[in-house]
Amino acid sequence: MDLQTRKISFVQEFLKLQNEEIISLFEKLLRKERKKILSKKIEPMTLEEFNKRIDLSLEDSQKGRLTESSKLLSEIEKWG
Repeated sequence: MDLQTRKISFVQEFLKLQNEEIISLFEKLLRKERKKILSKKIEPMTLEEFNKRIDLSLEDSQKGRLTESSKLLSEIEKWG
């Protein structure tokens, strides 16, 4: 069974749950595991990388390559 099929199967079983305690346990587990994964991926930027990102951001702003917060929030609402 591939990963996509496993995820669909898991979600289908999850949606059948009626026990709030089990759902809470799943939520806690998900948060805990996400936190672990994120903590492994986060590495500090060098000062050079930081300054380069600032320069690119300023350039984007000057050239009008921006997304308004209201448009971004509207887009995010579609994710869930």
